[in-house]
Amino acid sequence: MRILVISDIHANLTAFKTVLDDARGQWDFVWCLGDVVGYGPDPNECVDLLNTLPHLCLAGNHDWAALGRLDVRTFNTDARRAVEWTQETLKPEAVAYLEALPVTFVIGQYTLVHASPREPVWEYILEPLVAALNFGHFETPYCLVGHTHQPVIYEQVSVNGDTVPREPRYRQPFTLNGKRQIINPGSVGQPRDQNPDAAYALVDLSANTFEHRRIPYDVADVQKRMRQHGMPERLIARLEHGW
Repeated sequence: MRILVISDIHANLTAFKTVLDDARGQWDFVWCLGDVVGYGPDPNECVDLLNTLPHLCLAGNHDWAALGRLDVRTFNTDARRAVEWTQETLKPEAVAYLEALPVTFVIGQYTLVHASPREPVWEYILEPLVAALNFGHFETPYCLVGHTHQPVIYEQVSVNGDTVPREPRYRQPFTLNGKRQIINPGSVGQPRDQNPDAAYALVDLSANTFEHRRIPYDVADVQKRMRQHGMPERLIARLEHGW
């Protein structure tokens, strides 16, 4: 079976559609690692589109924030305004979908979470030390995470827990070698690695391979809708810069 791995769509319908078009015919099922909504102008549309696909999805921190499950005072001013707009905009059907999302899912050799296996909704894995501390919190060989919006592979390279980061090689499938890894596919709708292109991944469960991918999308189209909704300019500008 071939899996389309996506994360952090963040209500960016244009990027989401572009990813689906780029991966068309190359997957059988979707794993979504959370943050379907938040920041972007299309929360209901992204939930609706995801619901047309054979998929499983996890809850992210912005999904929880939209439901009032997190204190938005912990968010920065722009993020808080986006959360409040999302709360006002979500339709009851989208709210019901988000309310039903689990925070952890284990399937075969994979543990799926939004943030980290230690703290599935909130912790950022941004460095090898934090990754190393998380290996003891899942039992499968591989853990897929999102949340940071940065594609990367953290690999445990010794019995002492030493962990090294590996940069993705786009559109070059690599064979999963049995070494324990925490893998981030990057963000569909709001990349933060100085590359504005939408990020996603493909997993072939039969061949045991993982492939990071990037694809450019019409950023200006999304920015136009954000401005129409009066969203913060910083959130609009960041899409074209990848930060």
